Amino acid sequence: MKKLMIALLLICFVKLNAQKFDGLAPTPPMGWNSWNTFQTKIDEKLVMATADLFVSAGLKDAGYKYIVLDDGWMTMQRDKDGNLVPDPAKFPSGVKALAAYIHSKGLKFGLYNCAGTKTCAGYPGTKGYEEQDARNYASWDVDYLKFDWCYADGQDAKQSYAKMSAALTKAGRPIIFSLCEWGSHNPWEWAAPVGQLWRTTGDIGLVFDSIKKIGDWTPMSAMYIVDKEADIRKAAGPGHWNDPDMLEVGNGMTATEDRTHFSMWCMLAAPLMMGNDLRIMTSETLKTLTNKDVIAIDQDKLGVQALRYAKNGKHEVWFKPLSGGDWAVCFLNRADAPESVTFNWKAENVTDDISNRTLDAAKTTYKIKDLWSKAKLGTTATPFNGEVPAHGVIVLRLSK
Repeated sequence: MKKLMIALLLICFVKLNAQKFDGLAPTPPMGWNSWNTFQTKIDEKLVMATADLFVSAGLKDAGYKYIVLDDGWMTMQRDKDGNLVPDPAKFPSGVKALAAYIHSKGLKFGLYNCAGTKTCAGYPGTKGYEEQDARNYASWDVDYLKFDWCYADGQDAKQSYAKMSAALTKAGRPIIFSLCEWGSHNPWEWAAPVGQLWRTTGDIGLVFDSIKKIGDWTPMSAMYIVDKEADIRKAAGPGHWNDPDMLEVGNGMTATEDRTHFSMWCMLAAPLMMGNDLRIMTSETLKTLTNKDVIAIDQDKLGVQALRYAKNGKHEVWFKPLSGGDWAVCFLNRADAPESVTFNWKAENVTDDISNRTLDAAKTTYKIKDLWSKAKLGTTATPFNGEVPAHGVIVLRLSK
């Protein structure tokens, strides 16, 4: 009898770990999340204006689809029946009406909650209400759920996230499930059957490549996160993505740092969730966020995360195999001064053990395009020479 009970428990656990909707994220999700700029100061007017700008500013055309409300969209208490209540002062028309407005623009709608008893900002968490909350999300026509890990002391991360994944499936509406447990329990090792993406580190901050303490919080710099991603690239692929957190493009780094941050997220096949105020972004920020050539690297259907091929102090070379036999190459300069680079394609033999692809320029000649300057730079028949700006990148596409 004891053996039977153990077997049944194992079967239940396996089922909980294989409940996500398939086919929802064949490429990394692209969209916008409210947290980085607005925290809990969100409302209906802001979200509708953001949806309008997706269309009018060309963001939808560039591939951005999801508008996700982070923490602070609900009241501080559930109702008498245990339901979450959208804050009527912030969202007087209700969440379902807001979802309908977003859908009318050809976009998708997302919400936030937490696996613990409270959200990170102290609003009602989902622990003990998984199925009830999932039913509500489905009834409100939600398309994306970001699920955080605050106030979860004593909980098992695998079980908590598997339980919510199963609840979403049972509710019947295809909803992308974004795990946000900060990489604390190595989700890249177990979360592929549970959700479509998982955070790999703590929260990103407005820091390029240094440590900057803000009160009791030490945000992750963009380059720290890049280092973390380099070691877990094998976990990523169509329908299951490493998530290095939202973008800080347009929030205060230099234009060069923004391009580098954006380029590296695209090389990493990362979800591209904007975190800036679209209403006041500069033309330079918009140009960065809508570079279709660079976005194509991120959204490539092969779905392989880039490999760090070479590292010499603060100077790195990354390669990303692409569909159709192409490659993306990124020369990254983390130093505070420009760096001249020379790369002899024929002298290198780049092999990717995930796609089983080899770039052998001695046998195959590729055409070269600079994806930021748009310049055509000849072929791999001759060495590449260029200058990478301080904190900058050169991103190339090699095509047959």
